[in-house]
Amino acid sequence: MVFLHALSDFIDCDFTISDLSCSYWYEGHCPQTGACLKLPRTSMSEAIAHRLMQYLTNNDCYSREGKMYGILLVELPNGEQRVLKAFSGLLNGCSLVAGWVPPIPGRDEVALEEARTLAELDKIKQEILCLKQLTERQQYETLSDEFERQLQAMSDRHRHCKHQRQEKRQQICDTLTKEALAIAIEQLDEESRQQGIERRQLKRQQNEVLQPLQQLIAATDARISELKQQRKALSRQLQAQMHASYSLTNFSGRSLSLQQLMPGGSPTGTGDCCAPKLLHYAATHNLKPLAMAEFWWGASSVNQDKIPGKFYGACIERCQPLMGFLLSGLKPNPPAPFPAREDVTLPIIYEDEWLIAVNKPAGLLSVPGRYRDRQDSVLSRLRHLLPNGMMLASVHRLDQETSGILLLARDRQTHRQLSQQFQKRQVHKVYEAILSGVAIAEQGVIDLPLWGDPENRPYQKVDWQNGKPSLTNFQVMAREQDYTRIEFTPLTGRTHQLRVHAADVRGLGITILGDRLYGCDAVTSRLHLHARKLHFEHPQLKKTLYLKAITPF
Repeated sequence: MVFLHALSDFIDCDFTISDLSCSYWYEGHCPQTGACLKLPRTSMSEAIAHRLMQYLTNNDCYSREGKMYGILLVELPNGEQRVLKAFSGLLNGCSLVAGWVPPIPGRDEVALEEARTLAELDKIKQEILCLKQLTERQQYETLSDEFERQLQAMSDRHRHCKHQRQEKRQQICDTLTKEALAIAIEQLDEESRQQGIERRQLKRQQNEVLQPLQQLIAATDARISELKQQRKALSRQLQAQMHASYSLTNFSGRSLSLQQLMPGGSPTGTGDCCAPKLLHYAATHNLKPLAMAEFWWGASSVNQDKIPGKFYGACIERCQPLMGFLLSGLKPNPPAPFPAREDVTLPIIYEDEWLIAVNKPAGLLSVPGRYRDRQDSVLSRLRHLLPNGMMLASVHRLDQETSGILLLARDRQTHRQLSQQFQKRQVHKVYEAILSGVAIAEQGVIDLPLWGDPENRPYQKVDWQNGKPSLTNFQVMAREQDYTRIEFTPLTGRTHQLRVHAADVRGLGITILGDRLYGCDAVTSRLHLHARKLHFEHPQLKKTLYLKAITPF
């Protein structure tokens, strides 16, 4: 089956280099090095995609359902350029279609299980629809409304009668005496009792009629809930099987399953999108990607966020988390539109089968952030570099700008035990910093409660009413011209604790050198704050570990 198409099938031969402007970058961070890897969507790739749209227009089978389509411009080892094309998911129920890139390996392995599960899911869906259409539901609503109407009318009538009895009772008390009065009052009381009996009878009738319907509806709803749980369990099971079977390969020749790449789980359909299909095929066939373009075709998406004929980038939920891995090994990388961050290494200070400690460089996150441009971190790098690295979990964190000792656990029990030590303040931490001024006091304790303003994150400030207790010991190490080298020993672990305790006038009143967030305007390459020492009890070895990392400034 032919998957590589001639460039002349899509664009004219006079398409010039001046037409190669870039409108979008597919990008991700290499799991091993943290380098930002990029693949452009150029005017040429868009022109190829527009020609593909013309082809799709002339064939009704491509308009029956809306989906993403994509093209990848590649270079063969001999320098010749060709085009790959792909569609997301299935095309009219088929995964293999002549001329289109095949699905990522793995779907065939679970094809029978997928078909069986989909049939079971459809069966569950039909049963749920049938149960939701239970005729007794409408019958219950109608009868319930009728009883409520009758009860309301009866209540209004009884209220009117009660008002009349009260007036009549007052009247007979003024006009009748003795036996005649007693007889009249008894008649009024009997009328009240009869109305109470009338109301109880109607309520009893209501209960006799509605209770069987209620029980049937409750049993039906319980069955629907049970079926929904079955559906969720089946879907998760199928997804786990597919993600364990799907194997992606990058340009370094490394292959990982979707389960390994996204151990925390991923949306249904991950791995079936155009971009992973195209890049996996290129990587496994010695093809160098030059540019890629993806667009929506067919009916608009259900929530109307995809428009036919419009170009789109990598989807945040499914494709973007895979980009760094898929592009790894692609050389040379396309030029970045801005200077790339200098690569940093991760010196390992201590390592055993239970935990690992690294000397985190300044400028690198401890753990990945929420958004795609903040995925590079100590945790994400180690998870891809180390055997069984996916089990790693960070025990604590350092600010991105802070360097020094960062501790990570290799199993859940160790992580829990170390986390408890941090929570109970049983871990001894020592930081070294340079202040952008001369401190007067030689040593002391700073006790200022800190509060993070939700409207101005990540900024922290001293707040005596809302702040959390924050305690820091300090000791001046040396004074060097207009600067002070100082040692901090935090007794609590609040966000930006040392930075605020240094900068606030009720603390030292001098910002840490390079701390622009809290007012330092000195020209310097980094925040001069370093986690130098860490002492704690090893949870398994039951001995104290004394870790040190030489201050780099």
